[in-house]
Amino acid sequence: EVQLVESGGGLVQAGGSLRLTCAGSGFDFDDYAIGWFRQAPGKEREVISRVDSSDGRTYYAFSVKGRFTISRDNAENTVYLQMVSLKPEDTAVYYCAAQPGGSYYYTLPEYWDYWGKGTLVTVPS
Repeated sequence: EVQLVESGGGLVQAGGSLRLTCAGSGFDFDDYAIGWFRQAPGKEREVISRVDSSDGRTYYAFSVKGRFTISRDNAENTVYLQMVSLKPEDTAVYYCAAQPGGSYYYTLPEYWDYWGKGTLVTVPS
């Protein structure tokens, strides 16, 4: 059974930090790119970061670039999202997702095969 499990969300004050973890199982983790999406209330789910499989190439949305860092540990089947300088607008449910490595299209949720159930990040204003 394929599973992606997010953890590490919570309530943090503006300017604070959190590290999200995505643990995968039931598929060849090394062969998959892992992405982080988020969905704020009333908004569409958006991709904010991605790390590819073989070359580890990364992508960041403009809204998080310079503040969030994605990394992966294939030995542990885990991807991390380190978030610093958090802002109220970062409040959302954060999801990790998996797609075959090297995929050209990744900006939309429909391009991703597997999903976790999400973890809530709240940054009060």
